[in-house]
Amino acid sequence: MALLEGRHQNGAADRTPAVHAAQVDHPAADRLFAVARIAIGWLFLWAFLDKLFGWGFATPTAKAWIHGGSPTTGFLKGTAENTFGAAFSGLAGQPWVDWLFMTGLLGIGVALILGAGMRIAAVAGGLLLVLMWAAELPLATNPFLDEHLVYIIVIAALALADAGRTWGIGGWWGETTLVKRLPILK
Repeated sequence: MALLEGRHQNGAADRTPAVHAAQVDHPAADRLFAVARIAIGWLFLWAFLDKLFGWGFATPTAKAWIHGGSPTTGFLKGTAENTFGAAFSGLAGQPWVDWLFMTGLLGIGVALILGAGMRIAAVAGGLLLVLMWAAELPLATNPFLDEHLVYIIVIAALALADAGRTWGIGGWWGETTLVKRLPILK
């Protein structure tokens, strides 16, 4: 551990140990980060499953992706009156948008739940969430901040904190040859 060398008022050297968050062992915080990681991962995975199978929560069975429905149409068509509505509603129902969206939901959800690929999940999740945030502008209940931006912050913090090491396969995954060669996959 590095030492901070400052000076007291009397000129003596200060030998206080420098402590960084990554160097401190906080098992309770690690477990709480793991719970947050799994919970947010489940939100993404659940959205994928409900849109795929139409289990009747956000997606009726008749509009399920496996029954020919579009997982992006409902949300994106509902943005037509918003600031960027023309751009987003024009993407609604496009097969490439549906595939990209569903692949993103699945990949982000699985990565967060497993605790592997957290960096890519944070970037992909952040991009997906910022696009969803932008599609809803202007926000109805706040000038700029909503749950999309809060999730971006939390997912980024989880990736930076190596939250996949607790109750996940992040520790093992990070030691693989592939991840050592391509750290973005961590």
